[in-house]
Amino acid sequence: MTMKSKKVKNNNTIQHSNLSDLRNEGIPFDSHIFEDIHINKSAVERRVESLGGRRSVKKEWQAAWLLKAISCIDLTTLSGDDTKGNVHRLCAKAKSPVRLDLLDAMGMKEANIHVAAVCVYHNLIADAVNALGNSSIPIAAVSTGFPAGNIPLEEKLKEIELSVAAGAKEIDIVVSRNLIIQSDWKGLYDEVSACRKACGEAHMKTILATGEIGTYTKVAKASWVSMMAGSDFIKTSTGKEPVNATLPVSLVMIRAIRAYYELTGYKVGFKPAGGIGKAKQAISWLILIKEELGNDWLTPELFRFGASSLLGDIERQLEHFVTGRYSASYRHPMA
Repeated sequence: MTMKSKKVKNNNTIQHSNLSDLRNEGIPFDSHIFEDIHINKSAVERRVESLGGRRSVKKEWQAAWLLKAISCIDLTTLSGDDTKGNVHRLCAKAKSPVRLDLLDAMGMKEANIHVAAVCVYHNLIADAVNALGNSSIPIAAVSTGFPAGNIPLEEKLKEIELSVAAGAKEIDIVVSRNLIIQSDWKGLYDEVSACRKACGEAHMKTILATGEIGTYTKVAKASWVSMMAGSDFIKTSTGKEPVNATLPVSLVMIRAIRAYYELTGYKVGFKPAGGIGKAKQAISWLILIKEELGNDWLTPELFRFGASSLLGDIERQLEHFVTGRYSASYRHPMA
């Protein structure tokens, strides 16, 4: 195959930032901060519908955005048939997510592009540690009775501690949805606070499972409570619900993050997960983050995609950028 020499624009957009901001330590529970929140559903949906029509990136600019998206992916395998071999292939792809011939053609061979993290079940953490070796890519483990979260709190905390001890640097916890549905905000705060303490130095992403919450108003309030309790990230979904990450629910959570930052000075990260499998979708989320939160959040320290198939489609789009032709998906492993 003859490779065209094409350079991506704004190469610095894929560099990881060195944020000096403090980790979110949380604040004391105070329902007065969020109790009067009421989300206008029509306004939210009108806002996100405008994204596609107002913003369009093409050619080398699109390639740059897609490389940025790769650097923000939590490359994930959370299937019942996961094996040691699956995890080793996933980790190999995490370290080298784009074919070297494509990177070379874009002038990005020396850019050290890799995904943000590898996400696995607890019992496969050791395999991921072995496969990643000396790589700087952290391991994220789903915990607390993922995906339903319907186990006693004591078992949730023990599972977190075991995952951290096994080598996980990030923990994706699942909150008890009944606490949100019943508006037991103090109960939710106490649960998330306890999980944060169990995480120790490991960063904690709190999964709200928004597809099972019911209203945008409850999503906003659950976002606030989770951040008040010390979450480093708030995350839309487990990827196992009938409805997972959507742009409207993401906007609600992002604006809660912005308001929390304005109140406390703490920058909390955001992670949409589940159902994001196309490069075009990834760009829509990146644009939303840029417009609502600014460039500081366009880093893996503050923004992640929870995805498995997304990387394959991005690599396919990058090959089209270089060659002008679309290839079959089997040319891009782990798609």
